Parts: sequence; C-alpha cells; structure tokens
Amino acid sequence: MTVNDLALSDSPTNNILDAPSLWPAQAHTPTVNGRQLVVERGEGSWLYTSDGRKLFDGTAGLWHANIGHGNAELAQAAYEQMLQLETYHIFARYSNDKAIALGEKLAELSPIERAKIILNSGGSDAIDVACKLARRHWQREGRDTKKIILSREFAYHGLHAYGTSIAGLEFNREGYGSDSLVPETARVSFNDATEVEQVIERIGAENIAAFVTEAVQGTGGVNPPAPGYLEAIEQICRENDILFILDEVITGFGRMGTMFAAEYYGLQPDMITFAKGVTSGYAPLGGVMVAPRIWKPFYVDSPDTPIFRHGATYAGHATASAVALKHLELLEREQLVARVARLAPVLRRELDALATGRETITEVRSAGLLGGVTLHESLSAEQICDDLVELGFIGRPLRGNTIQISPPFIVSEDELSDFINAIGEAIDARSGK
Repeated sequence: MTVNDLALSDSPTNNILDAPSLWPAQAHTPTVNGRQLVVERGEGSWLYTSDGRKLFDGTAGLWHANIGHGNAELAQAAYEQMLQLETYHIFARYSNDKAIALGEKLAELSPIERAKIILNSGGSDAIDVACKLARRHWQREGRDTKKIILSREFAYHGLHAYGTSIAGLEFNREGYGSDSLVPETARVSFNDATEVEQVIERIGAENIAAFVTEAVQGTGGVNPPAPGYLEAIEQICRENDILFILDEVITGFGRMGTMFAAEYYGLQPDMITFAKGVTSGYAPLGGVMVAPRIWKPFYVDSPDTPIFRHGATYAGHATASAVALKHLELLEREQLVARVARLAPVLRRELDALATGRETITEVRSAGLLGGVTLHESLSAEQICDDLVELGFIGRPLRGNTIQISPPFIVSEDELSDFINAIGEAIDARSGK
C-alpha cells in the first residue's frame, strides 16, 4: 500500500472523519467537526442558527457586516440590477454602467486625490493586484532591482499568493516548501520605525518596491499603530523612493469613525486596498485606489503606452457594484460613520472597565470601533469565545490570545455594553470568580 493509498483509506485505524462535504476555512477540521454553528438568518446585529440560537454578532462576521444583516434596501438593489443586467466584464473596450458609476463614487471618497480605481472580488485580490502593480511600476521605470515587498510582523493581508508571502503571521506562511511563495518579501518590526530604517539600509532601498501595512492590524491581534508610527513609515518610504500601500480592507468605509484610516492618521499613501466595508459583505467586492504617480504612465496617449495586465471575470461585477453604490448611499444617509465616531469612546470606556481589577486580562486595545482583549496565559481566548456562544454572543480568538471586538456600526450602546459584560462574565467563570 502506498502512502497515498493509506492517506485515502477509510479504515477505522486511520480515523478518517465522517464530515460534511464542505471543507471549512481556516479550521483544524477534527476540532470543529460536529461543532459548527450553521447560521440561517441575520437581522440587524443578530444571527440565528439552525439549532435555534440567537447570537449577537460581536465581530460583524469577518469584520465586514458594518450595517448589520438583512438590509432590505441592499437586497432590492441586487434584485433590480440582476433583472436589468447581472454583470458584464470590464475588459478592453467593454464595461458596464454600474462599475463606472462605482469607480467615480470611490474616487470621490478616496483620500488619494485624483485616484483611479481597480475593482475586483475581495481583499486578497486587492493585495495581489497592489503588489503586482508596485513591481510593474518600477519595472516600467527601468529600475529592475526594486522587487521586494516589505510588511510588518503580525500582519495579515489575505491568503492569495502575495498575501501569504507577506504575512507577518508565520502559521499562514508555513507548509508550502519555501519561506515565501513569492520570494522577494521581507518582514519588519510591527511598531518600531527605527528598526524599519535599519532593515531598509540592510536590504538596500534600490531593491525595495513597496511597504504594505494595515492601518490597524486586525487578525494579528487588533494592534493600533504606535503614535507616529504610520506617519514615520510614510516619510521613510518617501525618502527612500518606496511605494507606500495602506491596507484598509478592515478600516475602510467608516470603521475608524472616518471614511478611511488614512484620513484618521493623516496619511497620503500611493495605493489603498479596500474590500469588506465597501458593501458590508452584501456582495463580494474589493479593489485598489491608485495615486496619479502610478497610473499616469498607463494613460499616456501613445501606441507605446504599457498595459498593466490586471483583471478577473468578476472585476467590476455589475450587481456587486450596484450593491456597493446603494451601501455607500446608506452609509451617508444614515450618518453611520459619524455614529462610529460617537461609539468609539463608549467602546474604550467599556474596555477599560472590563480590565479594571481583572488580572486575567493583560491588555485591552481599541481604535475606532475595533477592540481587542488580550488574556493572561492561564486562560484561552478560544475557550472564552466558545463560552460566549453559550451566553448568546459571538467573539473571535485572534493571535496573541486576544478576543476580537468589532460589532456592526448599528450596534446600540446597551448591546455594546452587554457584549463587553458577557466577556467579563465568561472570563470570571473560567478563572473561578
């Protein structure tokens, strides 16, 4: 019997699980098999499962359900667009009206002046495109050595080839036969600008294409930047002729209490990647906002103008674009970004109260309507999140034994307080208080 035969054998000695056909994402399958919560319905900030549970969505799904679940206006927008035109591609001479309209709206909202917009299907797509465009930019400039993409320790930028390669979370990089799927990458300190300068000096700025960073690290543990860090990184990039790419897949479209974190921190990146918050997850859509210094050479009226080979079947998907347009209209009409700005200090106050007197909590962090609760090693964030489900709340364990907090923008102050109090209750129960 070969190794492959053994691996595929269903004999009892091999303990092959009898599990659903759907392979769960980011999962240790033996751990989740038989324990999965099947969500059937959502309404506002709440979810309903097939086994009759009602759960508060304390993480807004994977950071995306900003306007909550079950919004009828967005469903109607999708329905009406599908009746008119489900989609048509945007390759070469062809486009569709909704993709064009969304491009104009996003350029209007963008912190990058006169931005061009590349549309695709999500955040991982956006990172791949941005990193490829950074390298294409320098190749077109004739600076062939500028290939390396820098990223930060604890960073998460999706799981496509480039996102995997620039991950600062080693468990997302392991098991593929090399240190990096795309070889020209390097990691730097997640909050020490001086160390970043040292890495650039060691590698050589002439070899570095771009620096990619989340505005606030999400999966890495909800890590806001140290005061002045992002501003210093932008300046270092300018001084060394390195493109500065800001990953706003989580923070874009209101999560910080401003439309973009670039505005919150006063940054002027060369590219911004976006996804989740552009539709609140009602349709898969992402993209890149591109500054003029990068896009202009591709728009010169000449037969010799180069082509940037980007694009996918669903880039500029008409229905997704229609949903995004309606969603952005709703954000403005309901003043939800301003609402986040009002809720941010409430979250901070609740987290400070949670940590007071609890030695089982080593740190609480927040930025806008993002929060993280880091637990003492005597407790398990994964276990606490399981306990939260039994209390009627959804949290999520992150790197560093941290619990994720990122509720929908529509959350009430009472719901937010109840969620934080439930975390305290679960912690106290596990620590014997």
